[in-house]
Amino acid sequence: QVQLVESGGGLVQPGGSLRLSCVASGFSFSSYAMSWYRQAPGKERELVADITSGGGRRLYADFVKGRFAISRDNAKNTVYLQMNSLKSEDTAVYYCYGHRSGFSDYWGQGTQVTVSS
Repeated sequence: QVQLVESGGGLVQPGGSLRLSCVASGFSFSSYAMSWYRQAPGKERELVADITSGGGRRLYADFVKGRFAISRDNAKNTVYLQMNSLKSEDTAVYYCYGHRSGFSDYWGQGTQVTVSS
């Protein structure tokens, strides 16, 4: 059974930091690229960051460049999103997503991040 389980969300003040984790099971994690997406109320889901299967390449949405960092540990089947200098507009549900060309893709259930004073 495939599972992607996010954790690490919560309430944080503007300027603060959070580290999200996503633990994968049931598929060949090290063969999959992994992404973080987010969806704010009333808005479409949007890509935040992506990392290749081996971790050698990363890409970021313009709105998080310089503030967020994606990383992975294939030995632990885990992908991370370090979020610094958080802003109120970063408030959203954050999802991890596993994708590999020619194979099924997978979504986690999401973790809520709320940035508020």
